[in-house]
Amino acid sequence: MPSYKQLTAQLEKLHKEVAAAREKEIEQAIADIKQKIAEYDITPEELGFTSRVAAKRKKPQPARYMDPKTGQTWSGRGRAPGWLAGKNRDRFLIKE
Repeated sequence: MPSYKQLTAQLEKLHKEVAAAREKEIEQAIADIKQKIAEYDITPEELGFTSRVAAKRKKPQPARYMDPKTGQTWSGRGRAPGWLAGKNRDRFLIKE
């Protein structure tokens, strides 16, 4: 029966072999994919990838509160600004 050290050495050798085989296979897979993409002129959109530019952006919310001293506004979303902290928000509501 092999000793613990022998088994550990075998395991380490196998881990290295697995990593090398995986790396080689990944390189081959990437080369095959690139060749197919070039051959068929496939676009990222056809593969299901979208560009970041095409992502819809959220519209900024209209201001609901305003500091009469500085003119700073806040939409009511996110962290409350310092000028509004601890005060009655109704006093700062923007009348429409």
